[in-house]
Amino acid sequence: MRVAVDAMGGDYGPDEIVLGAFQAAQEYEQEGIEIVLVGDQAQIIQALDRHGKWKEGNITVQHASEVIDMHDSPGAAVRKKKDASVVVATGLVKQGHCDVVISAGSTGGAVAAALFGLGRIKGIERPAIATPIPNLTGTTVLLDSGANVDSKPKHLVQNAIMGSIYAEYVLNIPRPRVGLLNIGEEESKGNEQAFTTYPLLTQLNSVNFIGNVEGRDIPKGTVDVVVCDGFVGNIVLKFGEGLASAILQLLKQSIKSGNLWTKLAAMLIMPTLRGLKKKLDHAEYGGAPLLGVNGGFIICHGSSRAKDIKSAIRVAKEFTEQEVVAHIRETIAKEGIVTNE
Repeated sequence: MRVAVDAMGGDYGPDEIVLGAFQAAQEYEQEGIEIVLVGDQAQIIQALDRHGKWKEGNITVQHASEVIDMHDSPGAAVRKKKDASVVVATGLVKQGHCDVVISAGSTGGAVAAALFGLGRIKGIERPAIATPIPNLTGTTVLLDSGANVDSKPKHLVQNAIMGSIYAEYVLNIPRPRVGLLNIGEEESKGNEQAFTTYPLLTQLNSVNFIGNVEGRDIPKGTVDVVVCDGFVGNIVLKFGEGLASAILQLLKQSIKSGNLWTKLAAMLIMPTLRGLKKKLDHAEYGGAPLLGVNGGFIICHGSSRAKDIKSAIRVAKEFTEQEVVAHIRETIAKEGIVTNE
């Protein structure tokens, strides 16, 4: 298996990206995973040399002279910057040299590179980002979490199918429960998008649709896959990240400002607190797959550091081994879904 990593993307590229790839290469060396770091060759090699001895073959470098920045128009940048790191990395998958791409750069640029470079699975009009969110019982997959802000009911139906497949094959959730995010559980609640989408989801043979769900159902773990458009999904995701961070910070402040007994009690529960922090840390979950394109594509947080990238390579490994793209293609065909494009 070969993983193409956009080394220049994100707030901390290339150094942290390279470090995460270096650590993953060491961990997965016996499993035959090769990592191709894509970007400015001189900067990448300098970063590799700083982190220790690296093996040519286990890690290789593919030079790319350009980078798509956050302020660039995604579509225009992909067409204009042919030698951008994310474009070159995507091309390696398109040409069959690599199996999956990982990028922490501009989400818009990543989605555009995937669409132009890999194309869509037949029957999928708009790819979606499937983000795992920790809950009380395990994990809930939220999609779309930012690829498309204006989704139509047919797109949400496609999201339900793709999210269900990802939850089943990668997260090992048998017959995952799929819910439509709404302002109430009743079928009569919601806007026109929800009204139209609901009956379409009930007609799917491949999806275990349980009806409307509310935002509070995500952390409770009463649903395995939550379907919504990218505008709502991204707000839910960012709010959840901010809330988790704030809760942990409040706990720290309370412990520091407490008396001796409070601090002694904190020492006793410290292992539990560390476990909680680990469960809420997005670095543990690595990246989110862009589902619906003809190839593996993992999108990471813009603030990703080495730990995030290492985890993302694990996700890429699982995504590829479980043949998620093939399962989506097969299920979409069985459901008889066709697009107008």
